[in-house]
Amino acid sequence: MSDGQRSPTDEGRIVVSGLTKQYRAVRAVDDLSFTVRPGRVTGFLGPNGAGKTTTLRMLLNLVTPTSGTATISGARYADLTDPFRHVGAVLEASSAHKGRTGVDHLRVICAAAGLPRRRADEALAMVGLTPAAKRKFKGYSLGMKQRLGIAAAMLGDPRVLILDEPANGLDPEGIRWMRGFLKDLARQGRTVLVSSHLLSEMQLLADDVVIIAAGRLVRQGPVGEVIGSMAQGGRVRVRTPQADELVAALRELSATVEPDGQGALLVTGVDAPAVGRAALAGGIELHELTPERPDLERVFLDLTAGKAGIR
Repeated sequence: MSDGQRSPTDEGRIVVSGLTKQYRAVRAVDDLSFTVRPGRVTGFLGPNGAGKTTTLRMLLNLVTPTSGTATISGARYADLTDPFRHVGAVLEASSAHKGRTGVDHLRVICAAAGLPRRRADEALAMVGLTPAAKRKFKGYSLGMKQRLGIAAAMLGDPRVLILDEPANGLDPEGIRWMRGFLKDLARQGRTVLVSSHLLSEMQLLADDVVIIAAGRLVRQGPVGEVIGSMAQGGRVRVRTPQADELVAALRELSATVEPDGQGALLVTGVDAPAVGRAALAGGIELHELTPERPDLERVFLDLTAGKAGIR
């Protein structure tokens, strides 16, 4: 579908369909399909070498797919009218002339993109870099470079923002700022797609997740649903001075019991009340009985276990 034929329902929507990229003997992305919706922050997750950056580069027309399509608002990035005003992207920490100030770096981009000069100052204020506006780029920390890259991506006031590891180099305060900034953009109805290895942060930030491994889709959906779908894999942590007796009782219930290496037992296959009833019936003393619900990190590790990122 060309840019002029986009449906209003496509506006801001990212659709990856059957996307494949083959590099000689390596298939970096393998028949990958997913959708990213406007008004939400979507975390794009996968082990090293899973194909995340290659996917993002194909989405931005920096790499040509072997097959399949990747569209933004119903069109390929290359077919968008004035894509700089439609899509903002940061695939690595910002680079600039070392002797140029942050504000001058953005003004050069504004001039090249036909944007008003004032957008440089507005974008710097948006990312909290106004105090460093006249500092030379060579004096910027990695975290400041990340913010400058985001400022550059926001110059065109885009509907869609695509970020690859945007929290690299940020301190805890910077990460909290990033979380609030991206959530606010999503609340404005923008589409925010973020690739990251910081799973605990993704659980706080993302509304939806797309998890890939070895170039293939493993799971996608709202964060709560993805975690909830693994609830049956929840564990129960138990401490008892009668471990052998409890293990025997639980195995009669077809539970799986493993030591955690710290004096406790990790039980899967039954819930905490069932463990308690088995202990009571056997006269077994318990010192701890704690259900452990999975979090995004554990779900991610379970879903991607054994799926190599590089083939």
